[in-house]
Amino acid sequence: MPNQKYGFAIQTTTSGANKTACVRWNTQSSQNTFVVPELPYGTHKIKWFISDGCGNETICEYTFVVKDCKKPTVVCINGLSVNIMPTKMITLWASDFLQYTEDNCTPSNLLKTAIRKSGTGAGFPRNPDGTPQTSVTFTCDELGTQLVELWSIDLADNADYCETYVIVQDNMGNCNISAAAVAGYLKTEAGSGLQDATVDLNGSHPALPPVGMFNTTDANGYYQLNGIPLLGDYTLTPGKDNDPLNGVSTFDLVLINKHILGLEPLSTPYKMIAADANNSRSITTFDIVELRKLILGIYTELPNNTSWRFVDADYQFPNPINPFQTLFPETKQMAAMQGSFLDEDFVAVKVGDVNLNAVTSSLVNADDRTEGALLFDITDAKVKAGETFTVNFRAAERVAGYQFTLYFPNLEVVDVTPGAEMTMDNFGIFNSEHSLTTSFDNDPEASGHGAFAVTFRAKAGGQLSQLVQVSGRITKAEAYKGNAGNERMGVALRFNGQNGPAVVTGLGFELYQNQPNPWTHRTQIGFHLPEATEATLTVYDETGRTVYTQRGDFAKGYNAFTLDKALVNTTGVLYYKVETPADSAVKTMIQVK
Repeated sequence: MPNQKYGFAIQTTTSGANKTACVRWNTQSSQNTFVVPELPYGTHKIKWFISDGCGNETICEYTFVVKDCKKPTVVCINGLSVNIMPTKMITLWASDFLQYTEDNCTPSNLLKTAIRKSGTGAGFPRNPDGTPQTSVTFTCDELGTQLVELWSIDLADNADYCETYVIVQDNMGNCNISAAAVAGYLKTEAGSGLQDATVDLNGSHPALPPVGMFNTTDANGYYQLNGIPLLGDYTLTPGKDNDPLNGVSTFDLVLINKHILGLEPLSTPYKMIAADANNSRSITTFDIVELRKLILGIYTELPNNTSWRFVDADYQFPNPINPFQTLFPETKQMAAMQGSFLDEDFVAVKVGDVNLNAVTSSLVNADDRTEGALLFDITDAKVKAGETFTVNFRAAERVAGYQFTLYFPNLEVVDVTPGAEMTMDNFGIFNSEHSLTTSFDNDPEASGHGAFAVTFRAKAGGQLSQLVQVSGRITKAEAYKGNAGNERMGVALRFNGQNGPAVVTGLGFELYQNQPNPWTHRTQIGFHLPEATEATLTVYDETGRTVYTQRGDFAKGYNAFTLDKALVNTTGVLYYKVETPADSAVKTMIQVK
């Protein structure tokens, strides 16, 4: 303190047999308390008195100066965001960036602040007349992130600074930033446009907030994104991840198995990408296992892949017989965009569909025609309630593969015994839905028929031919015939009685879950007719009010109604009913915004 006088004293410390002595500051008021001196700034004198045991004394003195050498503390606000004014410039002040500044000697109200653009000078920023530079101005040529230095100086001319940034934007268009468009097609390798896929564009612009927009492809697979600010860096990403069973059947497993065995390699890199169901960048029997679980209804979607994948149409595979040798581009990059890009196309690949029969848009109809039926011979019998019995299923002819659902509302599965060419991986058991699904692709070098046995317990008695039927409610019922397996057949059960002719039962009337579900823009409602007839679709809202009706004449087999959101004009939980003169069924669907 200004009136405090300091002196020296001997401070001793003892540790065991050792005593240590040193000269320390203390005050006249406290002889045994040793302190750090609080000396004011300026010139001071120190005087030493040294005496020995004989009374001899020596005095020496010298002066020293206490100066303020500590720089002030200055803390910046961590970044600002501003818009260019109609004058095509913006001026910012040092106070705009100051969180606080303080000093050990100079009061805060006497500290001076200044600012400059980073890298434009050294030392405390001053104007030509010596006054602090307290503002900076940015123009349209400086859009984006700009660094600034915020300085503080004390009365002793000690100065320090912090660096921060400002994002100079032009959200009001005062700099007249030009915009452009990006457009293109999403098509399969066969040239079919993919409808209702989304194309996202995301990126950054030096003068704008992060840019993000998307568009949905039309029936031709076309998309167009407008109003994209030029000079930005953008990434274009297509996507579609619904209806995973679209185009996927056991026949695809037949073709993938032939590829793995080297008997009939897949002919294009896109088909190989489609075969890589587990996204391991290879084609193995595990891909067949994963796809079969999807077909059997065990999976509702592939756990390690999306329903569709997309490859930049401009990309040339270095090794077409191994598309996984290098990473293929599934996005497009546009750096410092200078103009419109109107040919940004992608090849759409439906995962699991290697024979290219997926329905890609409302312009493409599903080809579900079959020629004949694969019959499974079963011995008919009378069944009693509570009885446990085994039914043997054996195809009447050898085929490349088959798949179907068994439906048995008054039975439950106790056990399944796979045939010689099968394992339990070929089956899915859904007792809660009174169903069993099976998928079998024949080894090209084997001669088996895919026979198997199912042990049931009867909940109610009756004739077996009336208790078990073929269905497509979980796994679509179809078989594949011919050397290439490309002749599609239906599936039926032939019950052979001991007294009388055989009874053949095929697929009856069935209403399927709409795909996709939930849906945004459009969905398909599939149903199966045992005979050609008239069918009516009626859609109801949650209150039971009819919101849409459509009637038409349909052929025997699989058919579908296409429902567009413009036709329904409502969202939420909806009910749909398909009825014919002989049958009807109701299911639930969800329409989202």
